[in-house]
Amino acid sequence: MSSTIAWAGDQQAATDPAGPTGRLCAWLQNVKLEDVPVATRERAKDILLDGFGCAIVGAQLPWSRIAVETALRFEGQGSRTVIGWNRTAPATTAALLNGTFIQGFELDDVHPRAPLHSASLVIPSLLACAEELGGVSGEAFLLGAIAGFEVGPRVGLALRGLQMLSRGWHSGAVFGTHAAAAAAGILLKLDAARFEDAFGMAGTQSSGLMSAQFEAMCKRMHHGFSARNGLFSSLMAAGGYTGIKRVFERGYGGFLSMFGEGHDPLPAEIAADLGSRWETEGIVLKPYAAMGALHSPLDGIFALMAETPIAAADVVKIDITLSGAAYHHGWWELERPTTPIGAQMNVAYAIAVAIIDGQALARQFSPARIGQDDVWALIPKIKAFHEPDLDKPGAALGMRMAVTLANGTVRTIGVAAPSMVAHPLDRQATIAKFRNLTDGLISEGRRAAIIDTVLNLDSLADTGALTELLAPTVTAVFE
Repeated sequence: MSSTIAWAGDQQAATDPAGPTGRLCAWLQNVKLEDVPVATRERAKDILLDGFGCAIVGAQLPWSRIAVETALRFEGQGSRTVIGWNRTAPATTAALLNGTFIQGFELDDVHPRAPLHSASLVIPSLLACAEELGGVSGEAFLLGAIAGFEVGPRVGLALRGLQMLSRGWHSGAVFGTHAAAAAAGILLKLDAARFEDAFGMAGTQSSGLMSAQFEAMCKRMHHGFSARNGLFSSLMAAGGYTGIKRVFERGYGGFLSMFGEGHDPLPAEIAADLGSRWETEGIVLKPYAAMGALHSPLDGIFALMAETPIAAADVVKIDITLSGAAYHHGWWELERPTTPIGAQMNVAYAIAVAIIDGQALARQFSPARIGQDDVWALIPKIKAFHEPDLDKPGAALGMRMAVTLANGTVRTIGVAAPSMVAHPLDRQATIAKFRNLTDGLISEGRRAAIIDTVLNLDSLADTGALTELLAPTVTAVFE
């Protein structure tokens, strides 16, 4: 498709330039890469690199293979890249699948306060849109990524995103559509009026039920749905199709009024401190292959084991206290058999396998590992409880743990914030994670080329070179 799809009309303002929606849209129309601090640009590259690594791991997982084969059977081959398959799909289908890969094994980034998984929303939207347009520069791609990284968390904060999780919404899937729409809208050069249309269409396609976490493959696909819907919204807006006006602040049927029922949304957060507070820098990268709310308990148990080893046979019980959001998201009485998604979301499984294996990486949550008896012997001894004190601002990611051993010893630890927040992975740690994730899945030359291309993205003339590195088939992580 030629670049004529990009908006080419006169620049128009949103319907209420002073409102939250209008202010956000005006900022997106006018923002330039040179407006973004260097530190923010570099952090965005780290998030992108991590996302590509997660996509390579996720591309050939068993549930990803079902998704690809089924989607292409019914939606056609298209011409847009499906990462790690040497196959193509229609643009929106490619976005859906690539988002599914990035979120495919709970290894991807998280914004801890919003919360959402930004790379799984932004990368698929940008890749498909860049291929649609052709000739997209690395600078434009990077700016689009930053736009998505800024918009998604702001909508999440406006919805008090942790409360969304407590109520049973998959928070990032609900407001991820706007991140994907913002990213594509930058490449499409939408004006404020067209961004308003894109956000209106994105908001009316938002959804995500958190009960998918217990056993459903479709939990892996939730952010992919949002990537697809956000991309579609911006493409339609570029073509002149209109969406809901002032979607964030509308009273009857508006985005915040509906999804925020019962917990006092904060409309001002939609456009708060644009250009001075960079939410991109608040996005953190995971060291463990588990849901974000389990990282503090994992940090805690690993810290205790580093002081003095803990043998599974010596454990009488482990009591873990969590915030309301973490408790509702990460605790239920796990039953055998379970699926990898259930294991990755459940604190009892995560702590049990961490004690036995001394790790919480991909192998610990593989289909083969989760069926073994040693883990299931320990799981019933681990319980979680809700501690209201942890619901206070700034405490929701913390936890307290008491490990009672057979000799009568009770070992306790508290973690105020997970290590991924307290000590975020830096550039070198991000590269190391990418190399670790992709080891054996792609060649060393390809790994080095992806790292170099992403970290020098702002000097890349055409992002087609990046897409070519991502397209070839990758090896399955469990084979």
